[in-house]
Amino acid sequence: MVFSIMIKRNRIRKNLESALARSRAVLLSGPRQSGKTTLAREFVSPESANYFDLENPADLERLTEPITALASLKGLVVIDEVQRRPDIFPVLRVLTDRDDIATRFLILGSASGDLLRQTSESLAGRLEIVSIAGLTLEETGADNLAKLWLRGGFPPAFLAKSSEDSLAWRSSFMQSLLERDFPQWGVKVPAAALSRFWRMLSHYHGQNWNAVEPSRTLGVSQTTTRRHLDLLTDAFMIRQLQPYFVNIGKRQVKSPKIYLRDSGLLHQLLGITSMKGLLTHPRVGASWEGFVIEQILAVTPNNGAYFWATHQGAEIDLVLQRDDELYGVECKRADSPKITPSIRTALTDLGLSRLAIVYPGNKRFQLSDQVEAVPNSSLANGEPLFTG
Repeated sequence: MVFSIMIKRNRIRKNLESALARSRAVLLSGPRQSGKTTLAREFVSPESANYFDLENPADLERLTEPITALASLKGLVVIDEVQRRPDIFPVLRVLTDRDDIATRFLILGSASGDLLRQTSESLAGRLEIVSIAGLTLEETGADNLAKLWLRGGFPPAFLAKSSEDSLAWRSSFMQSLLERDFPQWGVKVPAAALSRFWRMLSHYHGQNWNAVEPSRTLGVSQTTTRRHLDLLTDAFMIRQLQPYFVNIGKRQVKSPKIYLRDSGLLHQLLGITSMKGLLTHPRVGASWEGFVIEQILAVTPNNGAYFWATHQGAEIDLVLQRDDELYGVECKRADSPKITPSIRTALTDLGLSRLAIVYPGNKRFQLSDQVEAVPNSSLANGEPLFTG
């Protein structure tokens, strides 16, 4: 595909190379059309006997007897769209337990949830997971920030020749996910119901999840809306950012915050078709917040990502756990970011080591010993989010 030539995904490729050097089996997981197949084909040619695309009937036929098909292969073996054949996981367990260390397995999956549960049960201790999302600022460059924010990170949407082509691709992608992919993965929910729910979620982007209103609006139970939310989360369309808890004697928010992971799909659902429309939309701040959070999580190592909020009004957009330290992030669309009362409260109550305020400016500068204003260009240049 064209984007494999135009944009090199060096960070994710390096992560994948390191994982394959360490582990006999590696799962590359991420949404459809995020570049998994393109990246895998840089390692193994699709014409090779070691490449299995489970959306190809011929390759499915080759795996009718998976032990027979896979046992004699040497080198790196790629199995694409593995969620279509979950029965392969026990076979991979047997093959990765062999003394033969000349074979590695790279498994590509477009769904988490059940897929990850199957791998954890069948390949516990044998599998390393590498995640891939859409294109990042680091890959596209700071000059393309507005385009990436508006169109989102799916390579066909970002690299489309025109805004109209990008909009058309995003519409087709969502329709295909609901009408083709979900049924193939065994989802029984009608596409129309999930479509209405997905559109409703776009208006909750950046807000705490409460099933009451969506359930009432859709005329379904709260259990049903919870199941719908989990389906879209498993397909990497939704991020449920969990709350961080600390024993501080204050009432803290306990429900997750909901984000549409791709800003282009968010804008599609909100009816935003241009940068002018985005900048004047009531949800522009929430869109910016979600966009920045996804950029940060794509390039910043962490052991856990959360948000933090109290019922008294203090809130931090992102709390990152790194070893035994906590770091905070605030996403501000402001020319001159400042230390707010919420930031002061979080520094004290959470014991944050440092806090970065990411803003759409050009200059990086200290606001205090612990707080630094970080321009979004730092994310594009590969600079660490936290210094000192």
